[in-house]
Amino acid sequence: MTALSPTSRDLSREDRWLRDVYRATPERRETFTTLSDEPIRPLYTERDLPADRDGAIGLPGEYPFTRGVYPSMYRGRLWTVRQFAGFGTAEETNERFRYLLEHGQTGLSTAFDMPSLMGYDSDHARSLGEVGREGVAIDTVDDMETLFGGIDLGKVSVSMTINAPAAIMMAFYVVAAERQGVPPERLAGTIQADILKEYIAQKEWCFPVDPAMRVLGDMMEWCTRNTPRWHPVSISGYHIREAGATAAQELAFTLKDGLTYVEQQIARGIDVDDFAPRLSFFFNSQIDFFEEIAKYRAARRIWARELRETFEAKNPRSWLMRFHTQTAGVSLTAQQPLNNVVRTTIEGLAGVLGGTQSLHTNSYDEALALPSEDAVKLAVRTQQIIAEETGVTNTIDPLGGSYFVEALTDRMEEMAYDYFRRIDELGGMVEAVKQGFPQREIADAAFALQMEIDANERVVVGVNEYIERDEVPIELLHIDPALEPKQVERLHGVRARRDGDAAERMLSRLKQDAAHTDRNLMPTLLECARAHVSEGEIIAALQEVFGSFQDTPIY
Repeated sequence: MTALSPTSRDLSREDRWLRDVYRATPERRETFTTLSDEPIRPLYTERDLPADRDGAIGLPGEYPFTRGVYPSMYRGRLWTVRQFAGFGTAEETNERFRYLLEHGQTGLSTAFDMPSLMGYDSDHARSLGEVGREGVAIDTVDDMETLFGGIDLGKVSVSMTINAPAAIMMAFYVVAAERQGVPPERLAGTIQADILKEYIAQKEWCFPVDPAMRVLGDMMEWCTRNTPRWHPVSISGYHIREAGATAAQELAFTLKDGLTYVEQQIARGIDVDDFAPRLSFFFNSQIDFFEEIAKYRAARRIWARELRETFEAKNPRSWLMRFHTQTAGVSLTAQQPLNNVVRTTIEGLAGVLGGTQSLHTNSYDEALALPSEDAVKLAVRTQQIIAEETGVTNTIDPLGGSYFVEALTDRMEEMAYDYFRRIDELGGMVEAVKQGFPQREIADAAFALQMEIDANERVVVGVNEYIERDEVPIELLHIDPALEPKQVERLHGVRARRDGDAAERMLSRLKQDAAHTDRNLMPTLLECARAHVSEGEIIAALQEVFGSFQDTPIY
């Protein structure tokens, strides 16, 4: 029996509009999708709101926190302006920190150079030409003291973006604060330390996956017991997205990493409510405005549900997803760099409308070099204009209830849970990473997007459309090559002045502790810091026990 065509009475008002009005109007292209290639319909209506509207959307500051983690949001307190900074030696970065604080920044965010991120001292052969280039060089606790010289670590919130050697940098930071007279319990801030993300996307590691997870677990456990104001891990989707992931992949892989760290701490016998309130997240804000806002809303809802229902956290603070946002570095173009001011503004606004707790806005020149002082100041001013002039902070979650945003939020959630299922079938996130599953998914997504750009199916202004042939170059920040030998000389001076026997004893004890999986490494790392042992020496000692890691290429 053939189904009858619906009559006009059977059609909704929206369906009739689509049939009789919209389809009579030509579209400018065949398909419309998000940046992540999710199809977008021409119209969203009340039918796209969640069936359980009150339960899914809720109210700000109430479970499931779709509309924000705090009841008053920005009416009560603005997000933290936290610009990423770091270059050259500790002295130069200390000057930049002071400059940013003077111009309205409210928290410090530390970028380390590539040797520091990879666990190499500045005098290592592989560090040649890279010292202080992409961030600040930190070899010993002496550098950490200089980095924050004149800055009261008991009053300022500090973020440190480092992962594989995070426990070592945390030890340096704690001892540097100790020498200021600031005890661990007064320290406030975040260290990224998200090691699974490194194997997935950023590719900065020091050890194989399992011992690297152990080191992270040791630091998280120590911080739970000793630093009540500190976030011992910032579970990071930022670098996953920068590697080419879609919004849904960033959401799913980041949350699954975080849930894996929760499982690890519980397995160590720590109550979930003792550490979960101090877990934090770090997300990318890409150029697709509404997709990003939906991603943040879905992230809060999923995290709240998993912590409350799966892990049975009782403290409502354990259910809260608090996150830092950085605008998308990968969206910046070397061509027509002033266009990046516009991109960053839109991305920063998405982070705010998505309910971020702190924000970094990229500088317009970052596709070409480390940002200049003028570019950094403009990036800070961008946030201040969003906060003070646009009116978007006057009401809480102004896009809540938007048909389109709520539909996208539901779709993000659905795709994240589909990835959770696939990862669980592989044995969990650690096993999935070892098998290269998220790495392959990201590589495929990155390739697909680049093919669209290369085929001019997706426009990037100034790159494949609206091109200017005779661009005038902008003034860039140049790192003085003399800073590298200066840092190496500083490191050699520390080694010459320290008690060499004490340093060797600490390294020997560290290797002994590393060989016993039931020993937490943080107390010995703190002693290594006090003995002026360098980061590279600590990493080399641990590699004698743990071994090193070789990535499997993804094609």
